Amino acid sequence: MKHVMAIKADDRLIVALDFHTMEDVKSLVEKLGESVSYYKVGMELFYSVGGEVVRWLRGQGKHVFLDLKLHDIPNTVAGGLCSLMDLGADILNVHASGGYTMMKTAADRLHAAAEERGIPCPKLIAITVLTSINQEDWAGVGQTLPIKDAVVRLAKLAKSAGLDGVVASPQEAALIREACGEDFLIVTPGVRPAGSAINDQSRIATPAAALKSLPDEPLLKLKRGGLKGKPLVMQGGEKQLRLARIAE
Repeated sequence: MKHVMAIKADDRLIVALDFHTMEDVKSLVEKLGESVSYYKVGMELFYSVGGEVVRWLRGQGKHVFLDLKLHDIPNTVAGGLCSLMDLGADILNVHASGGYTMMKTAADRLHAAAEERGIPCPKLIAITVLTSINQEDWAGVGQTLPIKDAVVRLAKLAKSAGLDGVVASPQEAALIREACGEDFLIVTPGVRPAGSAINDQSRIATPAAALKSLPDEPLLKLKRGGLKGKPLVMQGGEKQLRLARIAE
């Protein structure tokens, strides 16, 4: 029997903690309070402070997407994921370009380890094509398919390998939903308010545009830097974050 951790539609916003220190993390999480329930911990933060940040966030009652993008031979990726699972993150990820065998081995081993330990299995999702990559960069590494077609192809491969979803830009989300069905998770990076710095991203969208493309999508991701100077609009005493009203 597989233990699967449910993700509610209210958890559509994931705030990226692009910091180096626990002090900065705690400061932002305390400022956002109950308005945000999901946070992304990436390489920058994890390599600096380690698993401490995941444990602290879980202790605050927050959900965690541990965005380490594993990509190696199948057994190494599977073993790494089983070690990371002990931290308590809700979502882990790998690169779909690692191939079917890598993804299937990882998914099977992760589910088996969770069942053996008697704990919920984190969602396992796959990176399709990084949102920093444009068509020119894509062609430069020898790829001939249009990015949107490659993204859908990788999403279908991830689903066939037993993964729970993918990471893709908002621009490809509707195509993935059509190809992979309603129960397949789609996490969309590169979501930021209009007027925010694009930095190294290429395929982006505002929160409103991302929600419009897939209004019932369970997960979106907003860059931490996009919060600067942009007030978060709360609703009533429950302080529910209103994504569609963050600067369009």
